[in-house]
Amino acid sequence: MGRPAPVPWLLRRPAAAVVVGFGAAVAVGTVLLLLPVATEDGSSAPVVAALFTAVSAVCVTGLIVVDTPTYWSTFGELVILGLIQVGGIGIMTLATLLGLLIARRVGLRLQLTAQAETKSLGLGDVRQVVGAILALSVVIELVVAVPLTARFALFYGEEPGRAVYLGVFHAVSSFNNAGFALFTDNMIPFATDPWICLPIVLAVVLGGIGFPVLLELGRRIRTGSRRWSLHVRITVITYAVLLVVGVAAFLITEWRNPATLGPLGIGGKAVVGLFHGVMPRTAGFNSVDVGQLYPATLLVTDMLMFIGGGSAGTAGGIKVTTFALLAFVIAAEVRGEPTVHVLGRRLPAAVQRQALTVALLGVGLVTVSTVVLLSLTPFRLDDVLFEVVSAFGTVGLSTGITADLPPAGQLVLTALMFLGRLGPITLASALALRDRVRRYELPEERPIVG
Repeated sequence: MGRPAPVPWLLRRPAAAVVVGFGAAVAVGTVLLLLPVATEDGSSAPVVAALFTAVSAVCVTGLIVVDTPTYWSTFGELVILGLIQVGGIGIMTLATLLGLLIARRVGLRLQLTAQAETKSLGLGDVRQVVGAILALSVVIELVVAVPLTARFALFYGEEPGRAVYLGVFHAVSSFNNAGFALFTDNMIPFATDPWICLPIVLAVVLGGIGFPVLLELGRRIRTGSRRWSLHVRITVITYAVLLVVGVAAFLITEWRNPATLGPLGIGGKAVVGLFHGVMPRTAGFNSVDVGQLYPATLLVTDMLMFIGGGSAGTAGGIKVTTFALLAFVIAAEVRGEPTVHVLGRRLPAAVQRQALTVALLGVGLVTVSTVVLLSLTPFRLDDVLFEVVSAFGTVGLSTGITADLPPAGQLVLTALMFLGRLGPITLASALALRDRVRRYELPEERPIVG
């Protein structure tokens, strides 16, 4: 038997492969958006605007520096749509494969070497996962596009071709948690229309909860099994709790706000409250003017955006699993327990350190970016912090200051969107896949804490 085929450098470093892949997509998208045919007036877009839009689309964020429906031509909108699809499905595929690799606790070098030797080991699993992601994504987007198309055509009088275009665009944007809309006021014209808002909410939840959860739920339903993995239980429970908290907090804080929920009836308030309770999961659509929200609402939304959605999905943030694991660690420490138990399982110390590292680095990145933007702009802390957290969490919600930021500030947000989208995934996978043995331990000494 001969030697196994050499493994390409990127395959030996999956985190680097994710970054390179998305960097290439951003480069291609920027070049396409710089073409004169991409704008309505036929002129070439500014480089910063093209780069910002490409990064926002690939990282499925939704922040914009120019008005999407009036500035970009149909060609430009299709480029954005393609970037959203590549960024959404691409990150789901890569992150899911990394998650499976980590969950199986198999060394990457060993797995790749074995696959190279046998030419088949694990290959079928990879193809099956990728195929399932693509199929599920297309099915969900089509299912969501149907009611949207029908509503635009039958109720709002759009031409059939235009209605299909609007339905498909917003279905793709919502499932991929992108937040791009083909209306100048985003979803504000449809704030109380459940036939528009509820399909978008459903797509956002399915895309943001994470493909590993959807895959396991489907498998368990088919087999009738009642045993769920720890990841699925943590994700579903935490996601549901944060969803209820988000909806309740928005309704409570905005109930009497004359610029948002105040003038609406009970039914309208319920639709808007549900819509904006889900959007901080990193979707970025808005059905009321975010700039008119009360400071308390902005702060709650900041926290929800920072947490984000499920792992290996289209959502950003530090992820609900990271947040939940840290909560379990705190609870165990408060109770004085030597180990952390989560839903009938013991949590490894390595996982605790990984969750803490991801969360604290996220806090540090948001803090530094906020200070930089405050020094570059005259805007209030509320608005700047909201913008920074929205970019880091790849949400896309904005109080309306994005386009008014100087080019340097927009570049800061551009970098933040890229780091916020890829940072938690690549960092978590790098930490989990790293296997280093310490051959000695130093004497123990306890410093004063608190």
